Amino acid sequence: MILAGGLSTRLYPLTKTVPKPLVPVLGEPNIAHVIRYLKGFGITEIATNVFYFADDVRAALGDGSAYGVALTYLDEPSLSGSAGAVKLMESFLAQSDPFVVVGCDDLTDLDLPEQIALHRERNAIATIGLVERNDVREYGVVVVAQDGRIVGFQEKPQAGEERSNLVNTGIYVFSPEIFTRLPSGEVYDFGKQAFPELQRDEAPFYGYKAPNAYWCDIGTIPEYHRVTDDLLRGTFALPAVDPNHRDRTAHISADAHIEGAVWIGAGASIGQGARITGPSVIGERAVVGANARLEQAILWPSARIGEGATLSRSIVGSAFAVAAGERVADAVLAADADVGKVTT
Repeated sequence: MILAGGLSTRLYPLTKTVPKPLVPVLGEPNIAHVIRYLKGFGITEIATNVFYFADDVRAALGDGSAYGVALTYLDEPSLSGSAGAVKLMESFLAQSDPFVVVGCDDLTDLDLPEQIALHRERNAIATIGLVERNDVREYGVVVVAQDGRIVGFQEKPQAGEERSNLVNTGIYVFSPEIFTRLPSGEVYDFGKQAFPELQRDEAPFYGYKAPNAYWCDIGTIPEYHRVTDDLLRGTFALPAVDPNHRDRTAHISADAHIEGAVWIGAGASIGQGARITGPSVIGERAVVGANARLEQAILWPSARIGEGATLSRSIVGSAFAVAAGERVADAVLAADADVGKVTT
């Protein structure tokens, strides 16, 4: 199951009009990359919960056949929490022993078969994928015993107070027995409720340390920048994604100057004298006006950069227009659907 029902408030204002599963990463919704990740390990029966802009998610993904999988949707009338959503899909998920749960905002090359093998070897009820971080202040920290059993949690500890450098990736393997511990009809969360209770009860609950695995949760602006930079620079690779892509339908003026890793989508237009320095993304149908200057910029589909505008280390949301001559640095620009005004 791919958890995809949240509002993604950490990416506001970008996600005021775009649901979290459809946040674009090099031209594709991030959930599409997650589906390919699962498909790469032979997982082809996938459920996902939808709530925020649910119709948009369905329209983008369809029945999953475009990705070689079969998608089953859970329409949540109200959000029921990560564990609550999994409980609602019990009849679907309990057919597999074990089954996998991931977040729609995860990008990783973690060895999922190894995590599943450890889960089976330990006869675990739950196994969390873990990666190492030097700085864990923005993560959920997991403390494990020598045998891998989970013995504690910390949420975003202050520097010097961390009990571990292992962080929760949100990639979980469960045995169907987990459903006996998830209440029906309640808002229930893995991190806040289910996992601490497993640890308290000394259940067979383990962490899988993923050696040298890449992992990024794109659900914050800094991490979204990080994964985009890593993909463009070749630090991390995704199946079926060319970081040097320049779509043949894009119009690039002959005297435009493009330097470094720049991904250019279908129907994009780059005007005369424009200068783009990578790592940058020019989304589908985005327009960069004449003599504009972009450095480490991410343009979502149909974004428009006016003539002579300057943009550095910034993100411009879908269909948002930056005025001619405007100077923008370290900003996130997008339309606010709630109040009908521009949010910066």
